[in-house]
Amino acid sequence: MGPDNHPLYGVKVKVRRVDQKKVHWELFSDHNGEFALRVRPGPADYLVSADLKNYKSLTGKELHQDGEVKVHVDNDERQDLSLHLKR
Repeated sequence: MGPDNHPLYGVKVKVRRVDQKKVHWELFSDHNGEFALRVRPGPADYLVSADLKNYKSLTGKELHQDGEVKVHVDNDERQDLSLHLKR
């Protein structure tokens, strides 16, 4: 969601394991501002971030994210997370 509480379509989302420097997955948000990714079952930590180049709020200010979001997976359970974007 953007700062105006509207979903952002087509935002590139980058995901990598905490123990790796290189982004392993890149995907895009849908019309609801959502994305989904299946990772290998087993305990692991991942970092998720949004690539906000060329995205601006309705007032024209550039959007940004306050760092990556850390997600821990124990086995094969579902983890829901939100990326909160700011002006």
